[in-house]
Amino acid sequence: MPTREELTTFIASHGGDVGKREISRAFGLDGSDRIVLKAMLRELADEGLIGRKRHKLHVPGALPAVVMSEVVERDEDGELIAKLIDWDEEEHGEAPHILVRLARRGRMAGPAPAIGDRVLLKTDEIPEADGRVRHTGRVLKIIEKARALTLGIFRRDAQGGGRLVPVDKRHMGRELVIPPDFAADAQEGDLVSVEVVRHHAYGLPTAKVKERLGSISTEKAISLIAIHAHGIPSVFRREALAEAEAAKPASLAGREDWRDLPLVTIDPPDAKDHDDAVHAVADLDPDNEGGFILTVAIADVAAYVRPGSALDREALARGNSVYFPDRVVPMLPERISNDLCSLRPLEDRPAMAVRMVVGANGRKKRHSFHRVMMRSAARLSYIQAQAAIDGRPDDTTGPLLDEVLRPLWAAYAAVKKARDARSPLELDLPERKILLKPDGTVDKVVVPERLDAHKLIEEFMILANVAAAETLEEKHTPLVYRVHDQPSLEKMSGLREFLQTLDIKLPKTETVRPAQFNDILARVDGSELAPLVNQVILRSQAQAEYAFENYGHFGLHLRRYAHFTSPIRRYADLIVHRALIRALGLGRDGLPETMTPEQLAEIAARISASERRAMAAERETIDRLIAHHMAEQMGAQFKGRIAGVTRAGLFVTLDDTGADGFIPAATLGLDYYRYDESRHALIGEHSGEMHRLGDRVEVKLVEAAPVAGALRFELISEGQQVTGARKGARGAGRSRFRRPEERPRRAALRGKRR
Repeated sequence: MPTREELTTFIASHGGDVGKREISRAFGLDGSDRIVLKAMLRELADEGLIGRKRHKLHVPGALPAVVMSEVVERDEDGELIAKLIDWDEEEHGEAPHILVRLARRGRMAGPAPAIGDRVLLKTDEIPEADGRVRHTGRVLKIIEKARALTLGIFRRDAQGGGRLVPVDKRHMGRELVIPPDFAADAQEGDLVSVEVVRHHAYGLPTAKVKERLGSISTEKAISLIAIHAHGIPSVFRREALAEAEAAKPASLAGREDWRDLPLVTIDPPDAKDHDDAVHAVADLDPDNEGGFILTVAIADVAAYVRPGSALDREALARGNSVYFPDRVVPMLPERISNDLCSLRPLEDRPAMAVRMVVGANGRKKRHSFHRVMMRSAARLSYIQAQAAIDGRPDDTTGPLLDEVLRPLWAAYAAVKKARDARSPLELDLPERKILLKPDGTVDKVVVPERLDAHKLIEEFMILANVAAAETLEEKHTPLVYRVHDQPSLEKMSGLREFLQTLDIKLPKTETVRPAQFNDILARVDGSELAPLVNQVILRSQAQAEYAFENYGHFGLHLRRYAHFTSPIRRYADLIVHRALIRALGLGRDGLPETMTPEQLAEIAARISASERRAMAAERETIDRLIAHHMAEQMGAQFKGRIAGVTRAGLFVTLDDTGADGFIPAATLGLDYYRYDESRHALIGEHSGEMHRLGDRVEVKLVEAAPVAGALRFELISEGQQVTGARKGARGAGRSRFRRPEERPRRAALRGKRR
């Protein structure tokens, strides 16, 4: 028979999910033993040492093995803290704080929770030296995202209250009433978070201001909306700033002196931090005729941001820098990112460098990593470097042309051969850039020219990232990979079905390679179908992420890949730098020996979530800026292309600005439209008119909600005609709008309700 202590320990370890049957099975009890067990349990219950709930036993005050909890705050280290939702404080005292750990299942990182989310946690207890118990919880599932608070712009009325204009485009047109007593001194144009306190059968819901987050008095502050809406940390903690200000420039001690090597930085003209520099020279080794020695030097952030420090905790909480048209929310304070670690010309800077020997065919033969002190010879922009190569050098590039720039371009020509042979995925998706006026409003939207200077830096950085992953694998040192899974079978099947509608065949094979997609893209290159096929192939791809487990990078067609080249703005790169320092014995500030695979997996999950958060915030800010820009062009007509098709309607991207807007299916015409998933189209059931992804269209702007970043268009141009007898695809989903004969009656009903 188990002792009383063994019984209570067993029940506590199972967190309220145990009964007599489980206890009997665990201790091998049967027959008369069970009678004795029943008496022991009754005795423990009478003494208050165990309790019973729904035929299950638990130890009062102990946490169940799996709990429903709410994420309530971040601690001073930036870690998320949760509390149980169903906790009896009168009986058990204050609810324990649970340190939230992120889950990983297989290759995919679990979603990262945020403050206010309800999550299912698998709990664990860690005894402390002082006898206390620390509780941790691993996220099994996010049950409900935080929806209690709504973010919006406060518009004051004459009575002292006002209305809230929501910033979420999904709530476009749904205002909330804020009575004077609930306005909390909010001023006109303030960004506020509110809680809905009452819903009414008629009229608008009533809300109460919970927090004033700042003024949106100018469009230059439009990114403030995204920062607060996505919970992006934008103010550095006092401890982190103090550490940054106290940091002293790194010395030459323990480093190789590379200050005579003419490395140069090549960046966008408006870049604020410069963390990578490059150099190339022809290899004089007769065994490598036509080959090159490439050097990539990266700012040594690990020298200043030590594991476990306040700066490190802050960087992990942010995960990456976030770039808006009007501002940057950096991962590290300016003292680090724009000063000590910025590779300024003619100034000594510590760096992690990789020297790579490549053959005439561009394939890497060998490489080595070094911890160095460097001195950049020049800070160049992409356009400036390209102009020098094209025969238009200036005062800065002229002296560097023969000895520095031409060898770089010659080395790139070799590396490009290896890239072409590798055949990574070659999607043609032009990126637009917003240029702002001094007051923060949109001046114009441009598509920057893609120069060889851009491609050179990109290829050199890829080579360095591969070298980092290879070295760490060879040294059996744990790291965080940058991974990109191949398309799922379901997405491949959908893509194959779509391509068949264009008379393009995608063979069925077990192994998918980027070259197969490139062949299809080459077939449609220069045709009207090219934008459509590029978009559909993009949508078939998985999302790249960070992971402790390596399953390769499908898009780049690489077996191993890790981010090494931007530790100023990405925490993943800082982890790789520390891993290299540890693996190669380059200092005491490397990855801690105590770092476990589980901890690295959690870091990978967190920074993957941070990356997705940043991408969403950047995209929404661009939408809002362009919506502000276009709000005064109501009724104007524009040309564009269908960028998305759903049952609800069409998403259109305009040619000139790249603005995205929506055309509800109900406004398309007097037909009944069906959604044909295989064609990525809405098709009229009677007319056979088809509006398909990638089609050229002409639209009219009929509504703009700048705060939400939402535009609504009306379609002016006509669609294509589906050939053949069948119009709307059989079995395809219906669009979400009424039949034509229902419209007058529904409209009349809406009039009565008003």
